Amino acid sequence: MNASVVGSGYVGTTLSACLADMGHEVTAIDIDEETVERLNGGEARIHEPGLGPLLSAYAGGRLQATTEHVAAAETDVTFLAVGTPSNPDGSIDASILLAAAEDIGRAIADKDGYHLVVVKSTVMPDVIDEEVIPQIEAASEKTDGEEIGVAVNPEFQREGSAVRDFMEPDKIVLGTDGDERALDILAELYQPLVSDWEVPVVETGRREAAMIKYANNAFLAAKISLINDLGNVCKLFDVDAYEVADAIGLDDRIGEQFLRSGVGWGGSCFPKDTAALVAGARAAGYEPLMIEAAVELNDRQPERLLELLDRHVDVEGKRIAVLGLAFKPGTDDIRGTRAKPVIEGLLARGADVVAYDPLAAETMAEEFPKIEYAESAAEALEDAHGAAVVTDWPEFADLDAAFDAMANPVVIDGRRIVERRRGIVYEGLTW
Repeated sequence: MNASVVGSGYVGTTLSACLADMGHEVTAIDIDEETVERLNGGEARIHEPGLGPLLSAYAGGRLQATTEHVAAAETDVTFLAVGTPSNPDGSIDASILLAAAEDIGRAIADKDGYHLVVVKSTVMPDVIDEEVIPQIEAASEKTDGEEIGVAVNPEFQREGSAVRDFMEPDKIVLGTDGDERALDILAELYQPLVSDWEVPVVETGRREAAMIKYANNAFLAAKISLINDLGNVCKLFDVDAYEVADAIGLDDRIGEQFLRSGVGWGGSCFPKDTAALVAGARAAGYEPLMIEAAVELNDRQPERLLELLDRHVDVEGKRIAVLGLAFKPGTDDIRGTRAKPVIEGLLARGADVVAYDPLAAETMAEEFPKIEYAESAAEALEDAHGAAVVTDWPEFADLDAAFDAMANPVVIDGRRIVERRRGIVYEGLTW
């Protein structure tokens, strides 16, 4: 098929590359000229395992990038994969999505025949019906369900494994409100994945599809917060929360995934999506207590890590190493990372902070330009009076010699990546 993708961030770039790998002709559309130039050269502005080889293989061939939205008129289906950031109250700012919808509406205004627009961006259900569709209809002067179709196809890709998650999905959700032409196009588009992996396909309404994305992330966020809460209780009774989690994970009603307790969740999706659900529910007159509790618990975990450090070190004026800045290993993304409140807490205590991350240091330096950034974990730990482990990069599991070079070998592990051993004062956050 011939597809266009508006937006070349984490979601859009992965979507474009994976569609090309499935055999489709793809046009990536982005307003940033540098992004377009790099995509056409086979490069991405983001770090994502497996993405580079796909771009190198298809850029200039099945994958072309442009700043011209009119290119969408030459395709069968257009995906809107632009950002939907949070407003100060947690609600979604849909202005970028609405601008993209207007641009695509204008681009297909003179196109003969049916064109499908698929919303990949995450927005609350009412935004689709009340804002996105009217914007496309007004700009194109075409009617939804007749000359154009609008579908919702949420993404369930995790940073650090986005390519694999797209190519081997747990499910594909198609929200079309029963538009058979839209279903036929999306069925053909995703046919290679469905046939190769026998993926469950959920055919539902547009509002339901939009909510499935939020419900999915809210449930996972709440599961992590619950195991962190249980882990905090386990710590009080000198119980290893990981042994407890291994046992309860054998119950198929609970499952073993997302039971690694620690310093909490971050990233772009969980914080933004839980905030949007809370804001939307409150606007409708309902207090979503479970979701609010999940967020509150998550916000507390970095402070618990710092309190454990306080038990062993008066950090004022002391060199303290922060290991890991990205919100998870395998990415350079610092959005929602638990390292930010840890660094803020250390600075508030008067600590001399030195940080290390294999990918995210340059980005973090834009937010914390006055702290020191080491070239390696060993350099960060040298002469340090304490260390806080915030991201579970695999290299942090092999730092025995580096810990020996600390002035005061106190290690507070927020991710259970460091092995407890003699010669260091070791505290696991929930074990």
